[in-house]
Amino acid sequence: MVNASRWGLVPRNVALLVDPPRGNRPAVQPFTPEQARVFLDAVQGDRLEALYTVALSVDLRQGEALSLRWEDVNLEQRRLSVRYALQRIGGKLQLVEPKTAKSRRTLALPAFAVTALRAHKVRQLEERVRLGAHWRDTGFIFTSSVGTPLEARNVVRHFHAVQARIGIRPRRRFHDLRHSAASLLLAQGEDLRGIMELLGHSQISLTANLYAHVLDASKRQTADRMDALFGA
Repeated sequence: MVNASRWGLVPRNVALLVDPPRGNRPAVQPFTPEQARVFLDAVQGDRLEALYTVALSVDLRQGEALSLRWEDVNLEQRRLSVRYALQRIGGKLQLVEPKTAKSRRTLALPAFAVTALRAHKVRQLEERVRLGAHWRDTGFIFTSSVGTPLEARNVVRHFHAVQARIGIRPRRRFHDLRHSAASLLLAQGEDLRGIMELLGHSQISLTANLYAHVLDASKRQTADRMDALFGA
């Protein structure tokens, strides 16, 4: 229909000839390495400690992190499989398919995330025993105090409250934990394609555009190292 309009074969619809405006992405505001350490220290012992640790260490979207069930992780082999995202649809929390085929992925867990998950599992079992018949056995890793899936808005409120308590400014979104993980890995020399696979991006150009600021800094560091070798 668009081509026929352009060629004059049908009455022209001028609206179809205009490129739609591109949506503005919120600015990426990853934690610095020091902020990430301070934040994780601040949530030690918290019910959501493992959630923040996993989100920060393996580049998960919030819905992906909240969708995780114990069957999705293998703590012995340090593997985590992203199969779904948790979303509220029609007033009900539901597991939905990931955004793209690339979003369905299996990730390696760093040892400190495995440690946090093991402690979280023990804490959850204690809550389950304490509540008895009042516990809702949903199979989710990250739950409310009665076993039901976590509400994203409640997690965000808690995340913002922790930041306010420890003085992190400007305030980060939960999604910035994902950006923090990618930025920190890139700064440590992880290749761009590896980051793309971790994030579940469908195209490497998306990853490159999103983290151009980190890549530019890495290039400058490479140039500085060359100066150290061959400079006067």
